[in-house]
Amino acid sequence: MPHLTSTEIAGRIEDLYGAPLAALEAHAQDQPPGMLSALLGMHDDLALAERSIDVHRDHLARLIHPERQIGRHELPHILDASRRLAEAVAVRDVQAKSVLAVLQSLASVPAPAAAPPTVSPPAPAPPLPAQSTAPSR
Repeated sequence: MPHLTSTEIAGRIEDLYGAPLAALEAHAQDQPPGMLSALLGMHDDLALAERSIDVHRDHLARLIHPERQIGRHELPHILDASRRLAEAVAVRDVQAKSVLAVLQSLASVPAPAAAPPTVSPPAPAPPLPAQSTAPSR
């Protein structure tokens, strides 16, 4: 599956429901929980994971800046920032994969081709009256 950003996922949700994301969010607040609210929640989780990636990447970049000395004290911070960045990427990938799978399952399916009319078997003939072997009077 391709990696999609929260912006691309938002576009797919808008295409699926035929309305801007903000209008869909407002509409979903007035409705009982359903597929739309689930998709919007998944989109929010994906966007949060992307923001988390940005934060942890920026923090790691500050820690390993070329003009900064890296000593024994900084090493645990660098390792922690790297771990947090990896976790954020993993969460983003899982969220993107899940929401994409749901969106693909909801895509409009083309109407099935018209099946040729089936020929029904002929109706059975009514039973013949039983003939008696007794002589008639």
